[in-house]
Amino acid sequence: MSSASDPTPASASASTLPAGDELATDLALALRLADAADAISSERFGAQDLRIDTKPDRTPVTDADQAVERAIRSGVEAERPDDAFLGEEYGTVGEASRQWIVDPIDGTANFLRGAPVWATLIALVVDGVPVLGVVSSPALGKRWWATRGGGAWISERGGEPRRLAVSSVGALEDASISYNSMQQWDQAGMLEPLVALSRRVWRTRAYGDMWSYMLVAEGVLDVAGEFDLQVYDMAALVPIVEEAGGRFTSVAGEDGPWHGSALATNGLLHDATLAALHS
Repeated sequence: MSSASDPTPASASASTLPAGDELATDLALALRLADAADAISSERFGAQDLRIDTKPDRTPVTDADQAVERAIRSGVEAERPDDAFLGEEYGTVGEASRQWIVDPIDGTANFLRGAPVWATLIALVVDGVPVLGVVSSPALGKRWWATRGGGAWISERGGEPRRLAVSSVGALEDASISYNSMQQWDQAGMLEPLVALSRRVWRTRAYGDMWSYMLVAEGVLDVAGEFDLQVYDMAALVPIVEEAGGRFTSVAGEDGPWHGSALATNGLLHDATLAALHS
């Protein structure tokens, strides 16, 4: 289902997107995969024998990241053998119009230091459109999910699901924003515009990683943005933000999770935020 705040790329017409019943089945699978991921990551969180390595890009990876991705990939291969798969740790498997995109532990630096802000991200992308997203954060006791046309939801500590809606804040002067990492904005040559934006808004914080975007979907934050991202960092976030009524683009205003940066807003503030950052 497409709308003004939920753009469908030209490469995927509405007729190519999965129907609601099919997405419900996919969501059930994604939630089972998230259960398996939570069991693995929770057991390794805070473990004294946690193995930590450094990848070629100098980012950390733990044995939990690897084990979670292997478990999710195995589940997808067993139940959706014709689908493609992309994971942060082991790369791409197969080519198909349907692709599962997974970040086994988003927030690995938090995970290995014992900070609770981390999550497993599971997305299904069909013909370039993120149609399903699950963000599961067992240390926070929260799980968020959405399917295209099916709304965005949260469950806390295993309680009853609650539907999400973004805020109704309509002026930057009243907005609460998260910039996630000042260093990334600086490295992208966007520190001065960020500082200028910070002077216009009510409140700034750096909540970090997936949590900033989920807070936008919950209506707690109004704007979140950052740089130096990969598609597996963002694909699961897009349906949740958009189905909650928000917008998700790059910092340059490009739709979707494919452009290396993210700007998520309640929709009402999106154009004004882009204009402020690029004036």
